[in-house]
Amino acid sequence: MLSPIPASRLNAHGRAFSHIARYHPDLTALRRDLHAHPELGFEEVYTSGRVQEALRLCGVDEIHAGIGKTGVVGIVRGRTNTANRMIGLRADMDALTMTENNDFPWKSTRSGMMHGCGHDGHTAMLVGAARYLAETRNFDGTAVLIFQPGEEGFAGAKAMIEDGLFQRWPVESVYAMHNWPGLKPGRFGIRHNAMMASADRITIEITGKGGHGAHPYLAVDPVLVAAHIITASQSIVSRNVKAVEGAVISLCAMQAGDLHAMSVIPGKATLVGTVRTFSSDVQDLIERRLNELCSAVALGFGATATVHYERIYPATINSARETEFAADVAESLVGPEHVVRDMEPSMGAEDFSFMLQVKPGAYMRIGQGGEGSCMLHMSRYDFNDDILPLGSALHASLVEQAMPPAGA
Repeated sequence: MLSPIPASRLNAHGRAFSHIARYHPDLTALRRDLHAHPELGFEEVYTSGRVQEALRLCGVDEIHAGIGKTGVVGIVRGRTNTANRMIGLRADMDALTMTENNDFPWKSTRSGMMHGCGHDGHTAMLVGAARYLAETRNFDGTAVLIFQPGEEGFAGAKAMIEDGLFQRWPVESVYAMHNWPGLKPGRFGIRHNAMMASADRITIEITGKGGHGAHPYLAVDPVLVAAHIITASQSIVSRNVKAVEGAVISLCAMQAGDLHAMSVIPGKATLVGTVRTFSSDVQDLIERRLNELCSAVALGFGATATVHYERIYPATINSARETEFAADVAESLVGPEHVVRDMEPSMGAEDFSFMLQVKPGAYMRIGQGGEGSCMLHMSRYDFNDDILPLGSALHASLVEQAMPPAGA
């Protein structure tokens, strides 16, 4: 049985919000169904099917499936199209590889998969916007609703772009939002420029000379070299990157030797980690210094080290005009006191960044929790259904206010 808190308790304003609040139970049911049936990147067959079914019921004008493998695009045309304008709205659909430890009726039914980041809620919010826009069509132009696969490490946004997303639908700007447990319901956060960091993967392969643990002088111990590299790599941020710049180097995993062979010095060791930055200049600097440092440290011990540096996701950079516009739209819904325009950027990453590399736009956060809420990517996380109408209204209002009706 669905029992969401009435949407009016969010104290939001505007025609879009009051209209969408009427389908709060339907959006909640959809969101919980998606939560119970999580799917990983590029495997969102059930999810994309549910999205297509929902869009058909909403009465959108066109539905295009299979964009970027499992992506879906819905098209809603306004009452008029005198200026031939087009705005994009994006929601991600995929889940995470993790085990859910919740006990509510809509918990994951699939072992080892969980909607631990709220993409089920993002999808439901965009469906709500689609329904409202198709029912009212109170805008002059075309709304492009992008349901994206594979955000969690699969670069689904890039896949959709490479599959012709913006050639087929050349939007003038594109917007996305992500739930944020650190913000209370009824609040939004945004900032111009860097909203999220880039995400790079580093693999450091160290080659020494194996030997007996009782006779280390006959070996070149790669474990010792790895330990020195782990420590020395932290000096890059503290001594090479300007203090006013943001950067993180985390070496998170090490593989060397055999846990059952206590006296065997292995011949190789591998370190794996991540680098997070907000600018390409800092990214270039860290890649160069890691190569120099690892090679020099290994050489000092008579070993060799090779750094494989993979740039996975670029930084999420909001454009100035679209950031200001999105913040203004959010204020029209919840008031200026509930919109944070200079939100602290996150060292987390987001592949909406690929879309922002080719189109102006903005990525914002919608509050869903507040102090003490379960954070993203945790086994007891769940999306807050109370905010579904507000998220839908924000999406819809971006379209209406960006492309007001002709003559308005």
